[in-house]
Amino acid sequence: MDIIANLELGFASAFLPINLAYCFLGVLLGTVIGVLPGIGPLATMAMLLPLTFGLDPTTSLIMLAGIYYGSQYGGSTTAILLNLPGESSSAVTTIDGYQMAQRGRAGPALAAAGLSSFFAGTVATIIIALIARPLTAMALSFGPAEYFSLMTVGLVSSIALASGSILKAIAMICLGLLLALTGTDIYTGTPRFTFGSLDLLDGLDFVAIAVGMFGIGEIIRNLEVSGSGGGVISSVGRLMPSKADLLRILGPSVRGTAVGSILGVLPGGGALLSSFVAYNIEKKVSGNSAEFGKGAIEGVAAPESANNAGAQTSFIPMLSLGIPSNAIMAMMIGAMVMQGIVPGPNVITGHPDLFWGLIVSMWIGNAMLVILNLPLVGIWVTLLRVPYDILFPAIIAFCCIGVFSVDNSAFSVNIIIIAGLAGYFLVKLGCELPPFILGFILGPMLEEHFRSAMLLSGGDPLVFVQRPISAVLLVVAVITLVVISLPAVSKKRNEVFVEET
Repeated sequence: MDIIANLELGFASAFLPINLAYCFLGVLLGTVIGVLPGIGPLATMAMLLPLTFGLDPTTSLIMLAGIYYGSQYGGSTTAILLNLPGESSSAVTTIDGYQMAQRGRAGPALAAAGLSSFFAGTVATIIIALIARPLTAMALSFGPAEYFSLMTVGLVSSIALASGSILKAIAMICLGLLLALTGTDIYTGTPRFTFGSLDLLDGLDFVAIAVGMFGIGEIIRNLEVSGSGGGVISSVGRLMPSKADLLRILGPSVRGTAVGSILGVLPGGGALLSSFVAYNIEKKVSGNSAEFGKGAIEGVAAPESANNAGAQTSFIPMLSLGIPSNAIMAMMIGAMVMQGIVPGPNVITGHPDLFWGLIVSMWIGNAMLVILNLPLVGIWVTLLRVPYDILFPAIIAFCCIGVFSVDNSAFSVNIIIIAGLAGYFLVKLGCELPPFILGFILGPMLEEHFRSAMLLSGGDPLVFVQRPISAVLLVVAVITLVVISLPAVSKKRNEVFVEET
């Protein structure tokens, strides 16, 4: 009966008027960001982080979470109407969604995306409520050595699930770890990598780095892109799918939800990987496989349910272990640190209203998405016609004002400019940014657990292999590195990277 009491606490927290208002704001902003091609939830959350600084921790996380899963929903609108994914995880939806729209079935395609996403979100919320607490209880038995090894597995997994060069992914993680060391040593009080600057004594500001890398850098890259997908579909038509359509999306939604729920928990997984896997599975098992690529409604329901489930179950390791499974969750951990909350298993006991309120808000947010967004399709179609060269100056000004407002420091504005240029050139060099942000977020925690384990063992490095759980995790990390270094795997990674770029 504990789960009932916990959910009651969650509903009491999530239904506070201010939390409902910010949940609505989050899913609405997420939908808008998903609709606008090229921006994405990561850049948006980075840009909005400064605005959450003065909010209650529960309220700020509810809004940021709403932006994340709201963008998964909004990305499908652009994919179906414009043949251009507003969010990377909606790339698969373009294959059949736009074909349906061209055949005059944009309405049923949008409805299929909305209904399958709501179903997946509901199931994923239940899974989080059931799994998070037992996983947290297990995590409470972890010591510094186990946490160090667990974080090592997370970093290695982010390399495995990235595309392109393995060496570049490792280099990005190392760069993130090195920049995270900037500031005052927590044990000795010695300045590190500050170059005599007083502004760097507290380290590099996570908000400024995130806004620069993912916000400004993304804007610069978008300005290089000319043209659009296949033209906006002006007529949506009848929204509600027929009874036959509902029967056809039922199975794909269930299978997509199962795929997303599993892959979302894995480090480096989440919405993007889930949508691709679900589409490929559905193409093989569906009785209408011949229609795939020509406007099969199953080709919309499967990836949309998978990316929504993957987006939400990626909260499980973040909430229960304090380990981000992807760059979005790293951003959420950064928001928790900004609010003075130490990520990890103690969150459920120290801040139960935040823990359970956030979980319940996911279900509320998914209901808001279905109720609000299908009637607003006409507005999204109009929004798609706004030229990007009108939007980007306002976005850049918003970023600078937001970062400056956190600590009233012009130095932070300089950081976002430098980080934005660095993010742009790193992507041009074929480097992926998510491994960097994971390294930057996990760096301080990785160092703290490593040094704590060494202090407790009297300086004996064998402590990491003498403790069974820690040893198993390190073996998993080594095996993962060996597997992804195999020539066949490396070749496949490079092919995927070429397709993405």
